Amino acid sequence: MPLIDCENVTIGYDNYIAVKNVSFNVDRGDYLCIVGENGSGKSTLMKGILKLLPLISGSIEFGDIKQTEIGYLPQQTIIQRDFPASVYEVILSGCLSRRGLKPFYSKKEKNLADEKIEQLDIKHLRNKSYRDLSGGQQQRVLLARALCSTDKLIVLDEPVAGLDPVVTAELYKLIQKLNCDLGVAVIMISHDIHGVLPFANKILHLNTEAMFYGSVEDYKKSTV
Repeated sequence: MPLIDCENVTIGYDNYIAVKNVSFNVDRGDYLCIVGENGSGKSTLMKGILKLLPLISGSIEFGDIKQTEIGYLPQQTIIQRDFPASVYEVILSGCLSRRGLKPFYSKKEKNLADEKIEQLDIKHLRNKSYRDLSGGQQQRVLLARALCSTDKLIVLDEPVAGLDPVVTAELYKLIQKLNCDLGVAVIMISHDIHGVLPFANKILHLNTEAMFYGSVEDYKKSTV
């Protein structure tokens, strides 16, 4: 069974249908990019997957993954970029979903945070203030935080927005490495259709409804 199986999903709010009758699935190791113009339903669909918005109809089934095992890297607000905490504290907070009702982080969780710091090559940033980092550095920290929640699936909402081309390329390669080397499945929402094509294996092109869903190879041949 896929990690996530979405069948005929319709989602809306305030009497507005934002996503209509969309079906797709995510298997282990997939790299799915959800693309489309502003207002096409990408973020709404993501919120449905994360159970932040209810479905009007259809179903989202989870296979070998719990909803709490999805790592999430949202778009940042200005306030979030100015968050007054150390890099280590931000990354460690990704273990919250593992803790349940325990009041303190365990040694295992602290070791996990250090492991993700090593994997994302940000050991030199460990004790720095998150608010003092560059945009690219902050995204690496948030990616490490998301990976503290999961080794199965990460959901990324426009992760390269506002980054310069060099930093964008570095972040794309890092996400690809996590996908290929660690087997972490990726769902990425992106406006950067041409930038994500070399890395994804599946494309879902939305315009409220699914204009295309399938392999990157077939997407390149399509007229969408």
